[in-house]
Amino acid sequence: MSTDTVRTEAAAEIAALRREQRGWYVYDWACSAYSTSVLTVFLGPYLTSVAEHAADGDGYVHPLGVPVRAGSFFAYSVSLSVIVAVVLMPLVGSAADRTGRKKPLLAAAAYTGAAATTGMFFLDGDRYLLGGVLLVVANAAQSVGMMLYNSYLPQIAPPEQRDAVSSRGWAFGYAAGALVLVADLVLYSAHDSFGLSETAAVRICLASAGLWWGAFALVPLRRLRDRHARVAHATAPGLRQLAATVRDMRRHPLTLAFLLAYLVYNDGIQTVITQASVYGSEELGLGQSTLIGAVLLVQVLAVAGALAMGRLARAYGAQRTILGSLVAWTLTLAAGWFLPARAPVWFFALAAGIGLVLGGSQALSRSLFSHLVPPGKEAEYFSAYEMSDRGMSWLGPLLFGVTYQLTGSYRSAIFSLVAFFVLGFALLARVPVRRAIREAGNPVPEKI
Repeated sequence: MSTDTVRTEAAAEIAALRREQRGWYVYDWACSAYSTSVLTVFLGPYLTSVAEHAADGDGYVHPLGVPVRAGSFFAYSVSLSVIVAVVLMPLVGSAADRTGRKKPLLAAAAYTGAAATTGMFFLDGDRYLLGGVLLVVANAAQSVGMMLYNSYLPQIAPPEQRDAVSSRGWAFGYAAGALVLVADLVLYSAHDSFGLSETAAVRICLASAGLWWGAFALVPLRRLRDRHARVAHATAPGLRQLAATVRDMRRHPLTLAFLLAYLVYNDGIQTVITQASVYGSEELGLGQSTLIGAVLLVQVLAVAGALAMGRLARAYGAQRTILGSLVAWTLTLAAGWFLPARAPVWFFALAAGIGLVLGGSQALSRSLFSHLVPPGKEAEYFSAYEMSDRGMSWLGPLLFGVTYQLTGSYRSAIFSLVAFFVLGFALLARVPVRRAIREAGNPVPEKI
C-alpha cells in the first residue's frame, strides 16, 4: 500500500470521526431540553402541586395504598425511576457490547423517553399517578440512552481529545437547555397573551421538551456508527447482569474505586439539579418565573464553565480539576442554607455558583472514566457509570425526601446533601488515576 493511500485513508478516518463527534454532540442537545425544562424546572413544582391537589386532609397521597407526603412524591418518583434503570442499563449495555448494535438501542431509548415526556401534556387535575408513571418511564429511558451515548466517547475520540470532546458535548447540552428555557420563559410569563392558563402553559412546556428530544435525536442516529462486536457471551437478567459487571470490575479495582467516588459526589450534583426548583418554590417562596430565570442563568454559565474547566484540565489534569470543583460545590451548597426567603437576588447568586462548576465537573468525570474502561466493554461499564447521572440518582433524592418528611423543612433537606461532596472528594483523592488507566489496558495521556 502506497504512502499516499495510507494518508488518504487516515484523513478519511479523521473526517469520519469528526462527523461522528459533531453528531454525538447533538444527542446532548436533544435530550437536555428534558433534563432542564422538565426535570429541573417545571415537573418538580408542578407534579408536587398536582399531588397536593389530590392529597387528603393531612397532606398525604396514597399510591398503591402507601401513605406518602405530597411534597415528597416527586423525589420518591425519581428514586423509583433509578430502580427501573438499574434493572435495564446493565442488560442493555451488555447487549450493546455483545452485538455491536448500539444505535438501534439508542433509538429505542430516545423515542421511549421522548414519547413519555410528550405525554406529560395530559398531566392535570389530580392525575399525580400519571405524572409519576411518565416520570419513571422518561427518566429510565433517558438513563439508558445516556449510557449508550456516553459509551461512544472512547470510540469517537482518541485519549488526548476526550476532555475537550466531552466538554463540548456538555456545552452543547447546556446551550440547548438555555435556548429552550428562553422559549419556555416567554410562553409561561405571557401565557395570558397566548390565551392559555398557567397550567396549560406548563403542560405545553413539558410536552415540547419531548418533541424537541425526538426531533434532534435524528441527527446522532444518522451520524454515529456501530462497531464490531466483541466475543459473544450469555446475557443475564438485569440485576444479575449488573452483578456480573461489578464482578468483572473487581479485576480492575481502581476503576471501581473511581466509580464509587463518582457515584457519591454525582448523587449530590444530580439531587441539587432535580430538587433546587422545589427548594426555591416551597422553602424560599419564589415564583416560577424566578426559578426559570435562575435555571437559565445556570445553563448559560454552565456552557462557559464546561469549556473553561476543560482548559484547566489540559493544564492541571482532570482529577485535580474535578477535586477543585467539589470544593466549590461544598461551599456553594452550604451557602444555600443561609438564603433568605423571597430574595431572588441571593437565589441567582447561588445559581451562578452552581452553573460555573456544574458542566465541567460532569464533563471531566465522563472523560476521566472513559480512560478507565477496558477496551470492548464501553457500554457495559458505562451502564454502571450512568446509574448516578443526569438526575437518575436514588440515594440523594431519597435522603432529600426522607429529610423533608421527618423535618418538614426543605432547608434541612438541601443542606443534608453536603455530605455527598465531602465524601466524594475524599474517595476521589485516593484514586491513583495513572495506574488505574494502565491497569485497564489503555494509554496514559500526558495530563490526567
